[in-house]
Amino acid sequence: MQTMIYDSDAFSVFQLEWADAIAEPKAESFGDAQHGGFEIVDKFARKEIFIEGLVADGFRLRVQSLMAGSPTTDDIDDFLDGFSALSRQNLHAH
Repeated sequence: MQTMIYDSDAFSVFQLEWADAIAEPKAESFGDAQHGGFEIVDKFARKEIFIEGLVADGFRLRVQSLMAGSPTTDDIDDFLDGFSALSRQNLHAH
């Protein structure tokens, strides 16, 4: 399942969940990990960034902290721009 959770002129963010996917057994410490991740689309650079696992967990916590301060769209876009270094692939229509 893919859900858009943010959209601006500069970025779109999608939360991806695949709860029905069959996963390999993980170590006990990772048993709470959510199956899924986030896709961040940088519209200006025409790049997409996919994050999952511990990076996605950290992203989720940082977003919650950011949202607690009533950020502007510019604040959110600046935050998302910090993930641009993770972008390795050009945007493709799907």
